[in-house]
Amino acid sequence: MKLGLLPALAAAFALSFAFPAAAELSRPELAMIQTVDAEQERTVAMLGRWVDQNSGTMNFAGVKAVGDMLRAELEPLGFKVEWIDLKAANRAGHLVARHKGNGRGKRMLLIGHLDTVFEPDSPFQRWVRRGDEGEGPGAGDDKGGMAVIVAALRAMKAAGTLKNADITVFLTGDEEDAGPVEIARRDLVTAGKWADVALDFEGLVQDQGRDMGSIARRSSDEWTITVKARGGHSSGIFTANAGAGAIYEVARIIDSFRRELPEPNLTFNVGLVGGGDSAQLAADRIRIAATGKTNIIASAAVARGDLRAISPEQIARAQERMRAIVARPLPGATATIEFLADGYPPMAPTDANRALLARLNRVNRDIGLPEMGELDPVKRGAADISFVAKDVDGLAGLGPASRGDHAPGETVNIPSIFRQAKRAAILMSRLARERR
Repeated sequence: MKLGLLPALAAAFALSFAFPAAAELSRPELAMIQTVDAEQERTVAMLGRWVDQNSGTMNFAGVKAVGDMLRAELEPLGFKVEWIDLKAANRAGHLVARHKGNGRGKRMLLIGHLDTVFEPDSPFQRWVRRGDEGEGPGAGDDKGGMAVIVAALRAMKAAGTLKNADITVFLTGDEEDAGPVEIARRDLVTAGKWADVALDFEGLVQDQGRDMGSIARRSSDEWTITVKARGGHSSGIFTANAGAGAIYEVARIIDSFRRELPEPNLTFNVGLVGGGDSAQLAADRIRIAATGKTNIIASAAVARGDLRAISPEQIARAQERMRAIVARPLPGATATIEFLADGYPPMAPTDANRALLARLNRVNRDIGLPEMGELDPVKRGAADISFVAKDVDGLAGLGPASRGDHAPGETVNIPSIFRQAKRAAILMSRLARERR
């Protein structure tokens, strides 16, 4: 035996004890696990640099700077990287990296995002590590997800499994505040039509301490109700001449939604409401200017909210019922409802998505991790993978576990980055061997 083989054999021997079920892993898969572990400090340092660069959605230069950091990671792995400019959508742009394999295995689309909700004027700007936790803007959502992608791809490269894999990494620059989707998601939709499998690297959801698999995500749509009514002196309220007024009418509609719409996987929130003698919705649609007096019957009211559903059929059903409720106004009032066209579509649960989760659970068994149950889609929001869901099988939540997302104090669980990178590297390597 050559002496030079002893360190490698010793490492493989130690690894077999670290993962009780490792007998099911191939030599390259063992090597991927070893690479992820060996590069832990590199991965965390990389994530810290990304977090320290502000990339709030409207900080176009900052989003591009994070894109350049990702380019520097992906090009050495053999990816051809391009920047898709989105000035036409009043957004920074997207980073797209393509790796050409042998063309025989599953084509994979990896989805994440460069931007965060924290703009340059936010007081929350810096990365701080505290043992197994890292705090900072986007530490989990979604710079932590991008760290999983890079760690997994580096492990595949080191093990030789990236060579034959056909992979597109699509990192949007406006996931937290999307531009007009007809422009801003056009190229992502095209990438979805190319792919056989879509993997979403937004955060891992844990339920009672257990890692969960996500085969579905609900939609995110917006609605606006506008009410007009006969005004007059408050002493005449509810009379035949005056009617009920605009505020009573908008209250009736909202309460009817609460009573008549509920069904599994459907939610509908009211986030903004105002009314009075006048009620004017601002151009940014996030504030209402209202005037009124206690002795005047309100003649105008506006309400805005969202609608989240699990399938296009459920969206259509809910919208039809909402229109029917709006169409039966109180005396003296008229009301209209408008649904915003630029919403996020749903990622419906399918048998094919469930089969992908089964493949991931085979990886879990082989590396000695607990099986991941199927997450209730009510427990997570909309995401970019939904734009490709009707064209390609998908699995969501492959990023790290975190807490406090979208708020100062957002914190990522660092060990989950490595756990997710191992899962992703092995899953992608196996998918690359599956015939299209």
